[in-house]
Amino acid sequence: MANRKWLTHPAIATGIAINVFLMALAVIWSDDTEALWRLLGEDGIVEWMQFLCFTVIAGLLGFAFVERLKRPDRSTLELLALGGLSALCALAALEEISWFQRILNVQSSEFFVANNRQGETNLHNLAVGSGSLHKNVLLKLIFIAGITHNLILPLVARSKPAVGRWVESLGLYLPPLSASIVYLVLVALSHLLIEHPRKGELGETFGAVHYLATVFGAYFAGVAYNRPPIFENLADRRRMSTLFAMWMVFLLLVGWLLSAGAGATGA
Repeated sequence: MANRKWLTHPAIATGIAINVFLMALAVIWSDDTEALWRLLGEDGIVEWMQFLCFTVIAGLLGFAFVERLKRPDRSTLELLALGGLSALCALAALEEISWFQRILNVQSSEFFVANNRQGETNLHNLAVGSGSLHKNVLLKLIFIAGITHNLILPLVARSKPAVGRWVESLGLYLPPLSASIVYLVLVALSHLLIEHPRKGELGETFGAVHYLATVFGAYFAGVAYNRPPIFENLADRRRMSTLFAMWMVFLLLVGWLLSAGAGATGA
């Protein structure tokens, strides 16, 4: 049976707290140009946080894939969803830091110098029309998928539980509606309250943290999830949820330290 204590679940509550903290930090630093660039710029705190979150999500989904593979009631669609999403999140993590290009001090090839809007070795900044693949295509797809997954489907599933069961039969899950609303409100506030050319990075980080918390919550702890979670024993779920919440805070600390090491102090 699904765990209905959404906002008080350690992973969900910690994810919300981290996102609120980052939003508050952006507001506090909004009049300090150098500090705001430290938060939002290339190799800044939020960019490293995105990389760390996507990396851990890829690992969680990969682990869930292996565990589902052992179950006699597994389905091909479920395995494809978990395996595909794990690979997609790994790709997103590597794209976020341009495949370690700046860390390893590797020069971009002629192709990327000519076709990448930032001259980096990544796909999401490839030129498309007057903008980039990220701005002209991916952001629109992310917006549609995000609204559908976090708002439309959870709302429909409230009155039609069969929708939720259908989503779960595909190997997917629906985030808790209350957590999704907090996430979407924070994204909206980041666009309304912050004036910065890279303010969109805040919304992307909110999404990364939100999905880190809800992926663990659903597949591992059974939060708003009706299929058997990976940790089926209630005591194990409680212990692992507390440890995972601590790990999430540690990721924020690591992201902050990595941004300092990368020298993200200005434009």
